[in-house]
Amino acid sequence: MNNLRRLTLLLLLHLLVSLASAATEKQILLEFKSAVTDDPLGVLRSWDPSPGRSPCSDFAGVTCNASGFVVKILLHRTNLSGTLAPTLSGLRSLQILSLFGNRFSGDIPPEFVSIGTLRKLNLSENALSGPVPGFLGDLPSLRLLDLSGNAFDGEIPEELFKNCFRTRFVSLARNGLSGPIPSSVSNCYNLVGFDYSRNRLIGGFPIPEICAPPDLAFISVASNSLSGDINGRVFASGCRNLEFLDIGGNSFTGAVPLELLGLRNLTYFNASRNAFQGEMPEIGVCGDRLHVIDVSLNNLSGSIGLGVLNCRGLRVLDLGLNRLDGTIPPEIGNLKSLSVLKLRNNLIGGRIPEEIGSIELLQILDLHYLQLVGGIPASISDCRFLLQLDFSGNNLAGEIPQTLYNMTYLEFLDLHRNRLNGSIPSSLGQLSRVHFLDLSENSLSGPIPSSLGNLTLLSNFNVSYNLLTGAIPAITGFQNFGPTAFSHNTGLCGPPLDTPCKTGGKRTRLLSLSAVIAIVAAAVILTGVCVITVMNVRARRRRRTEDDVIMVSESTPPTSTGGPNVIIGKLVLFSKSLPSRYEDWEAGTKALLDKDCLIGGGSIGTVYKTSFEGGVSVAVKKLETLGRIRSQEEFEHEIGQLGNLRHQNLVAFQGYYWSSTMHTSMD
Repeated sequence: MNNLRRLTLLLLLHLLVSLASAATEKQILLEFKSAVTDDPLGVLRSWDPSPGRSPCSDFAGVTCNASGFVVKILLHRTNLSGTLAPTLSGLRSLQILSLFGNRFSGDIPPEFVSIGTLRKLNLSENALSGPVPGFLGDLPSLRLLDLSGNAFDGEIPEELFKNCFRTRFVSLARNGLSGPIPSSVSNCYNLVGFDYSRNRLIGGFPIPEICAPPDLAFISVASNSLSGDINGRVFASGCRNLEFLDIGGNSFTGAVPLELLGLRNLTYFNASRNAFQGEMPEIGVCGDRLHVIDVSLNNLSGSIGLGVLNCRGLRVLDLGLNRLDGTIPPEIGNLKSLSVLKLRNNLIGGRIPEEIGSIELLQILDLHYLQLVGGIPASISDCRFLLQLDFSGNNLAGEIPQTLYNMTYLEFLDLHRNRLNGSIPSSLGQLSRVHFLDLSENSLSGPIPSSLGNLTLLSNFNVSYNLLTGAIPAITGFQNFGPTAFSHNTGLCGPPLDTPCKTGGKRTRLLSLSAVIAIVAAAVILTGVCVITVMNVRARRRRRTEDDVIMVSESTPPTSTGGPNVIIGKLVLFSKSLPSRYEDWEAGTKALLDKDCLIGGGSIGTVYKTSFEGGVSVAVKKLETLGRIRSQEEFEHEIGQLGNLRHQNLVAFQGYYWSSTMHTSMD
């Protein structure tokens, strides 16, 4: 019975202690909240001090264990401002404190050294400052320490790695740290990776200490001021399990440690932006998992070795900004997984190999400022997933391939400063995703295709220093590029240039074959019409000449008194040699009544002779048509038929006269 009472009392005591501890931890969390000066997203609004509110179930970002003790505080990217409350050290079961992506300032409270259960401390992306506290090396359970993206300064303390047997990853990147890499990192036997990039570290690269942890897989010391040689063979034999190595952006010299490329687990190798020199060494073996090789911006010389082309799993190959020469080996087409190929700013010459077109997954091809010659291979259009294509600053000649439209994902196309000729392909207007297009400093001719108006995403456009002609298309947005984008094309006109286009001048637009055929056909038809028109005009002129001989006059003068001997009728003459005035014909008409003028007769009438002043004589036949011709129109029709007769035995028909009582013809 006494034992039962004792057990009950112990349980009650434990319960009371637990309740008291829970109440204490709630108070600790509220003190953390009170140190927060700004909570723009209202994340801590749920941290309510009311008695009914439990930290384990009601406080956002807080997790407790089965006993009701806080084990996790996760407040990521909540923009909290303030300082870190020292009272957090009172959370005796806290395992994870992750506050990355906030705006906490000040230092890390020394009281944190008492959180013996802490396994993960992530304070990255804040505004913490001061020296990195060495006491963090006394946390026996710490697996991850991430202080990156703050404003810590000073040297990395040696004591940080005093008791790091369980530490797996340390990141001090993007701070203002100085001094050398501490050799005490060798104490971290289970270390998998560390990131000291983007600081101001100096000194050498201590390979034995760095490679002491046998499982080390991740090393980044990029963008510091480290210097000295790196022995590639020693490095490769020490860090056998290395997967990621970034030593770019330092001042390392000597030979680039490409021996590391043979490590079976290596996926990423970056030695760019250093002072490595000498010929690019031959690579005997390449890891099957290697995806990235970047040795750009060094002083490497020699040709591109075929050894690097044995890395069939490569996705990124950047050899740019060196002094490499030779040519681009056709075997580069064997890198079927390649998505980025950069050889820019080298002394590489020769032609662009057709085999590049077989790299189907290529997204970025940068051959900028080499010494390439020949044309742009049409096979480049087979790289259907290209996003960026830069062939600028070479000696490429020939025409721009018409099939570039096949690269429907293309966003960046730079062909400037070459010797390209021919016209700008209208098919470029199908590259609807292009935002950068530079064709300047070539010998391109012809007009700017209006199809470029389909490139609605253009933010950079330049066709200056070419031989382009014609009016600049009135495309929305073209004016925004200004006159410099079109300058030094003597044949271009229109806005935004100050050169106005001449109206009625020669057309600068090239005509299609069908248009040319249509124009030629129209010209032939027009020529035929002109010929026929000329013939008709000549015929009309002949008829008009004949018609001009015909003169019509009334035989009765306006002043006639209408006496009995006056003949009233119509006189028609076919010859200008005969008198046309009525006064000249007055005596002649009277001769028809004078028997002394009679010179002959026939079945259809009597012939008289009459003379005019000037010695002109004509024979006048007085027709006997009464009863046969009923009207003046019928008479004139019959006389017109006689007037058309032409024969050597017939005298010329000179005219006729009609009156209601007399019909005569003159021969």
